[in-house]
Amino acid sequence: MIEKVTGFIIYMSPFRETSLVLQLFTKEHGMISVMAKGVKSLKSPLRALTLPFTYGNFYLYYKEEKMSILKDVDVINPFFHIHENILLMSYLNYIANLSSQVYKESLNKEVFDLMMATIFKMEAGFDPAVLANILEVKYLPMLGVGISLDACISCGSTHDIVTMDGDRGGLICRKCYHGEKIVQLKTIKFLRLFQYLDIAKITKLDVKKENQHEIERFLQLYYARYTGLYLQSKEFIYKMRSEMDG
Repeated sequence: MIEKVTGFIIYMSPFRETSLVLQLFTKEHGMISVMAKGVKSLKSPLRALTLPFTYGNFYLYYKEEKMSILKDVDVINPFFHIHENILLMSYLNYIANLSSQVYKESLNKEVFDLMMATIFKMEAGFDPAVLANILEVKYLPMLGVGISLDACISCGSTHDIVTMDGDRGGLICRKCYHGEKIVQLKTIKFLRLFQYLDIAKITKLDVKKENQHEIERFLQLYYARYTGLYLQSKEFIYKMRSEMDG
């Protein structure tokens, strides 16, 4: 019996001469492996529909905990805007890789909806760096290391907060401050907002570059210190942005 699932191709690997094994992130079943027989053949009608980051309805002979078999694909959104921009494609790759890792760690099906909401907003022209940061914040509780932004990480005081530090893991008050890099209080407010923001309902993202860079630096340190995840695709983004900035 053929089952329709909504999914996103995270990555693929060759199988024999003309086939591919797809790692498909689905709304219904999470991450599954799918055999796409003969799709590398020039004559295959599915050749152009089984590329990385294809989002669509996939018709499968679904087999739980086994390799499913692909029969057909209806593309839902080709994400033309993203595919025309190499930096956006780099962010798409990072978001897909991060999401798949978070799902494998948490088995939380909300990951799929958050990932797709972020990609849709990127396609709509919103700042990919800010969107990636919002997603990173959303994923932390699923990894068991959510950020506490209500009080000083060292003494618990809610007064006289002077900065936040990703390596120490949160806010720092004046009494507990030991020379950490100072961030703007507005940066802390944005980070708090990101925890509760519904990505799918975003209509405006007005975050200054200096605030975004401070948030990004905090999250980079926090992820390195507390999550155990390392994604080379994020390093590639930093390198690309540096080259683009001259």
